Amino acid sequence: MPSQIMEHRRLGHSGFKVPVLSFGTGTFGGGGEFFKAWGSSDVSEATRLVDICLEHGLTMFDSADIYSGGAAESILGEAIKGRRDHVIISTKGTFRFGESPNDVGSSRFHITRAVEGSLKRLGTDYIDLYQLHGFDAMTPAEEVLSTFDQLVRQGKIRYIGCSNFSGWHLMKSLATSDRYGWPRYVAHQAYYSLIGREYEWELMPLALDQGVGCVVWSPLGWGRLTGKIRRGAPLPKGSRLHSQQVVNAGPPVNDEYLYRVVDALDVVAKETGKTVPQVALNWLLQRPSVANIIIGARNEEQLRQNLGAVGWNLTREQVARLDEASMMTKTYPYWHQAGFAERNPFPTA
Repeated sequence: MPSQIMEHRRLGHSGFKVPVLSFGTGTFGGGGEFFKAWGSSDVSEATRLVDICLEHGLTMFDSADIYSGGAAESILGEAIKGRRDHVIISTKGTFRFGESPNDVGSSRFHITRAVEGSLKRLGTDYIDLYQLHGFDAMTPAEEVLSTFDQLVRQGKIRYIGCSNFSGWHLMKSLATSDRYGWPRYVAHQAYYSLIGREYEWELMPLALDQGVGCVVWSPLGWGRLTGKIRRGAPLPKGSRLHSQQVVNAGPPVNDEYLYRVVDALDVVAKETGKTVPQVALNWLLQRPSVANIIIGARNEEQLRQNLGAVGWNLTREQVARLDEASMMTKTYPYWHQAGFAERNPFPTA
């Protein structure tokens, strides 16, 4: 039994409930420079991390076929062996996974093959939430969603989601599902953090209007909101940001903007007696449309720290302080819409 009660939320307009935190397995395997910078947990360490998650009521684990070339899924499969019925598995496919011209994208050929590969590596006969890792403009939405309809009917997938879609990508897909009566995306795995609030401009209103739950990836701003990055100080030892490959692949952040947000986080952390990452994660848990936040950890200490983000709430004043410090200049047409707040208010839950 879990040692604490984990809050659960509906995933979009589905009847499926998920814990507000899930564990990201990008740290499993450590294959190549990119993923090694994240972490390199083997089966033994991964099993221990899964144990701790389950003790705290965190039952959802997120992966992807490309994480360490499939090793992350394989390690997760070993770590949950014998307790599949007690966990929720989400994984992703779309990005290149092989050298063939068809080993990429969201075609019926590739998605079917990707799902079969993930099932085998995970050691399961079904995936609770399967997500497209990115938008494929070369494959018609009808082909993508009819494929998912078939996979759901076969019992290989329970729910479907997407990741890193633009607003029109997601809306077109939902309209296609509605037209033909096919499964709808109930989750959008999106980047959202105190130093990356673009999700609020279009994707959040869309999510609330269409019933799509946000599953947040990189909630600590690509490793920048750990509390260890400070103005005038060198990067801490072990930071993934030492890898230029990792930096180039992540969201760009202006240094002064980052320090301004960290300064505000420091103040709130002292007021609450929590850590900077815990405050940053708790802020996200109070945002409209957010159903789940993916946390990562290289080791047991980091995991336990991140688990401390639940079970309490920031005050309205503290949320407002963080909102103000992290306010971003919006691009067009969002800055123009903000001037018509009477009919375009900020989304509320």
